[in-house]
Amino acid sequence: MKRWLAPIFLLLTGCVSAAPGSKAPAVVLHGQRFSAEFAADEPSREHGLMMRTTLAPDHSMLFVFSYTAPQAFWMKNTLIPLDILYFDTDRRLVSMQLDVPPCKADPCPVYPSDAPARYVLELSAGTARRIGAKAGDELRIEGDIGPVR
Repeated sequence: MKRWLAPIFLLLTGCVSAAPGSKAPAVVLHGQRFSAEFAADEPSREHGLMMRTTLAPDHSMLFVFSYTAPQAFWMKNTLIPLDILYFDTDRRLVSMQLDVPPCKADPCPVYPSDAPARYVLELSAGTARRIGAKAGDELRIEGDIGPVR
Protein backbone atom coordinates (compact mmCIF):
# COMPACT_ATOMS: atom_id res chain seq x y z
CA MET A 1 0.00 0.00 0.00
CA LYS A 2 2.85 2.42 0.79
CA ARG A 3 4.30 1.77 -2.66
CA TRP A 4 1.54 3.66 -4.53
CA LEU A 5 1.28 6.53 -1.98
CA ALA A 6 4.75 7.87 -2.80
CA PRO A 7 4.03 8.43 -6.53
CA ILE A 8 0.71 10.12 -5.71
CA PHE A 9 2.43 12.38 -3.15
CA LEU A 10 5.11 13.32 -5.70
CA LEU A 11 2.46 13.97 -8.32
CA LEU A 12 0.50 16.23 -5.98
CA THR A 13 3.56 18.19 -4.81
CA GLY A 14 4.60 18.59 -8.44
CA CYS A 15 1.22 20.16 -9.16
CA VAL A 16 1.65 22.63 -6.32
CA SER A 17 5.11 23.72 -7.45
CA ALA A 18 3.91 24.06 -11.04
CA ALA A 19 1.21 26.52 -10.04
CA PRO A 20 1.88 29.92 -11.56
CA GLY A 21 3.53 32.39 -9.19
CA SER A 22 2.95 36.07 -9.13
CA LYS A 23 4.12 37.82 -12.27
CA ALA A 24 6.85 40.42 -12.23
CA PRO A 25 5.20 43.84 -12.24
CA ALA A 26 4.54 45.06 -15.77
CA VAL A 27 2.13 47.05 -17.89
CA VAL A 28 1.08 46.55 -21.49
CA LEU A 29 0.11 49.49 -23.67
CA HIS A 30 -0.64 49.41 -27.39
CA GLY A 31 0.84 45.89 -27.61
CA GLN A 32 4.11 46.89 -25.92
CA ARG A 33 5.09 45.38 -22.53
CA PHE A 34 7.03 47.46 -20.02
CA SER A 35 8.47 46.28 -16.73
CA ALA A 36 6.95 48.50 -14.07
CA GLU A 37 7.45 49.95 -10.67
CA PHE A 38 4.18 50.62 -8.88
CA ALA A 39 3.78 53.81 -6.85
CA ALA A 40 0.60 53.17 -4.88
CA ASP A 41 1.17 55.18 -1.70
CA GLU A 42 1.87 58.85 -1.07
CA PRO A 43 5.64 58.57 -0.35
CA SER A 44 6.32 56.51 -3.50
CA ARG A 45 4.11 58.78 -5.64
CA GLU A 46 5.91 61.87 -4.30
CA HIS A 47 9.36 60.43 -5.01
CA GLY A 48 8.51 58.88 -8.38
CA LEU A 49 11.48 58.85 -10.75
CA MET A 50 13.33 61.71 -9.06
CA MET A 51 17.14 61.69 -9.08
CA ARG A 52 17.43 58.94 -11.71
CA THR A 53 19.79 59.55 -14.57
CA THR A 54 18.38 56.85 -16.88
CA LEU A 55 15.19 54.95 -17.58
CA ALA A 56 15.43 51.86 -19.77
CA PRO A 57 13.25 52.00 -22.90
CA ASP A 58 11.29 48.95 -21.70
CA HIS A 59 10.74 50.22 -18.15
CA SER A 60 8.01 52.37 -16.60
CA MET A 61 6.57 53.70 -13.39
CA LEU A 62 2.83 53.41 -12.77
CA PHE A 63 1.29 55.81 -10.25
CA VAL A 64 -1.95 54.46 -8.80
CA PHE A 65 -4.38 56.71 -6.93
CA SER A 66 -7.28 55.66 -4.71
CA TYR A 67 -9.48 58.26 -6.39
CA THR A 68 -10.24 59.53 -9.88
CA ALA A 69 -9.68 63.25 -10.43
CA PRO A 70 -7.69 65.60 -12.63
CA GLN A 71 -4.03 64.77 -11.93
CA ALA A 72 -0.99 67.00 -12.39
CA PHE A 73 2.69 66.13 -12.32
CA TRP A 74 5.83 68.20 -12.22
CA MET A 75 9.46 67.37 -12.91
CA LYS A 76 11.23 68.75 -9.83
CA ASN A 77 14.43 66.75 -9.26
CA THR A 78 13.59 64.55 -12.25
CA LEU A 79 16.71 64.39 -14.39
CA ILE A 80 15.37 62.61 -17.47
CA PRO A 81 12.70 63.64 -20.02
CA LEU A 82 9.48 61.63 -19.79
CA ASP A 83 6.16 60.90 -21.43
CA ILE A 84 3.36 61.20 -18.86
CA LEU A 85 0.19 59.27 -19.75
CA TYR A 86 -3.08 59.60 -17.81
CA PHE A 87 -5.66 56.78 -17.60
CA ASP A 88 -9.21 56.75 -16.22
CA THR A 89 -10.77 54.22 -13.83
CA ASP A 90 -11.27 51.78 -16.73
CA ARG A 91 -7.55 52.16 -17.58
CA ARG A 92 -8.32 53.97 -20.85
CA LEU A 93 -5.83 56.59 -22.01
CA VAL A 94 -7.46 60.01 -21.57
CA SER A 95 -4.54 62.43 -21.79
CA MET A 96 -0.83 62.62 -22.63
CA GLN A 97 1.99 65.03 -21.88
CA LEU A 98 4.80 64.06 -24.27
CA ASP A 99 8.53 64.77 -24.17
CA VAL A 100 8.30 66.55 -20.82
CA PRO A 101 11.72 68.04 -20.06
CA PRO A 102 13.47 67.94 -16.68
CA CYS A 103 12.91 71.00 -14.52
CA LYS A 104 16.06 73.13 -14.47
CA ALA A 105 14.92 75.93 -12.13
CA ASP A 106 12.12 76.77 -9.72
CA PRO A 107 9.27 77.21 -10.14
CA CYS A 108 8.81 74.00 -12.12
CA PRO A 109 5.96 73.84 -14.63
CA VAL A 110 3.01 71.56 -13.90
CA TYR A 111 1.78 69.04 -16.49
CA PRO A 112 -1.95 68.36 -15.91
CA SER A 113 -4.26 65.74 -17.33
CA ASP A 114 -7.01 66.90 -19.70
CA ALA A 115 -9.53 64.63 -17.96
CA PRO A 116 -9.97 62.86 -14.62
CA ALA A 117 -7.46 60.03 -14.15
CA ARG A 118 -6.73 57.29 -11.65
CA TYR A 119 -3.56 55.84 -13.19
CA VAL A 120 -0.54 57.74 -14.47
CA LEU A 121 2.19 56.03 -16.46
CA GLU A 122 5.65 57.50 -16.93
CA LEU A 123 7.79 56.27 -19.81
CA SER A 124 11.03 57.46 -21.39
CA ALA A 125 10.37 60.51 -23.56
CA GLY A 126 9.40 59.57 -27.11
CA THR A 127 8.08 56.13 -26.18
CA ALA A 128 4.36 56.94 -26.50
CA ARG A 129 4.89 58.32 -29.99
CA ARG A 130 7.15 55.39 -30.96
CA ILE A 131 4.55 52.76 -30.00
CA GLY A 132 1.64 54.75 -31.46
CA ALA A 133 -0.27 55.28 -28.18
CA LYS A 134 -3.52 57.17 -28.64
CA ALA A 135 -6.57 58.24 -26.66
CA GLY A 136 -8.76 55.29 -25.74
CA ASP A 137 -5.92 52.75 -25.58
CA GLU A 138 -6.31 50.33 -22.67
CA LEU A 139 -3.56 49.85 -20.11
CA ARG A 140 -3.18 46.26 -18.93
CA ILE A 141 -1.56 45.82 -15.51
CA GLU A 142 0.34 42.62 -14.66
CA GLY A 143 1.34 41.86 -11.08
CA ASP A 144 0.08 42.91 -7.70
CA ILE A 145 -0.22 46.65 -7.17
CA GLY A 146 -0.67 46.10 -3.44
CA PRO A 147 -2.71 48.38 -1.20
CA VAL A 148 -3.43 51.79 -2.67
CA ARG A 149 -3.19 54.55 -0.11
